[in-house]
Amino acid sequence: MTDEERTATGNGITATYRETESERLLEFSSDAAAGGRATAAVAQNREGYAMLKVRPTAAGDELERYYGFEMALDHVGELLGVSPHELPVPDAAADMGM
Repeated sequence: MTDEERTATGNGITATYRETESERLLEFSSDAAAGGRATAAVAQNREGYAMLKVRPTAAGDELERYYGFEMALDHVGELLGVSPHELPVPDAAADMGM
C-alpha cells in the first residue's frame, strides 16, 4: 500500500489510514477549528467486520459505535465542525464498515 493510498487531504482536513496489530484506524485532523486543531478517528477491528468506533483521537475513549461508514463519518464531521461530504477518505479506508 502506498502513501497516496493511505493519506488524503481536502478542505483543510487531512485523513490518514493505518493498521495496528489489532485495528484499522482512520484519523482525521483539521486546522480550521476555532481554538486550534481538531481531531477525530474511526476504528475497526483488523478483520474489518466489527462495528466502527468513533473516538476523539486514535487512542481516545470510544464516543459511539456505528454499523455504517457513512454514519461514522457523519459523527466525525460533527466533531470537526464540517459536513461529512467535505471529509477526505484515503483509498485504503474506503471499504471500512459493514
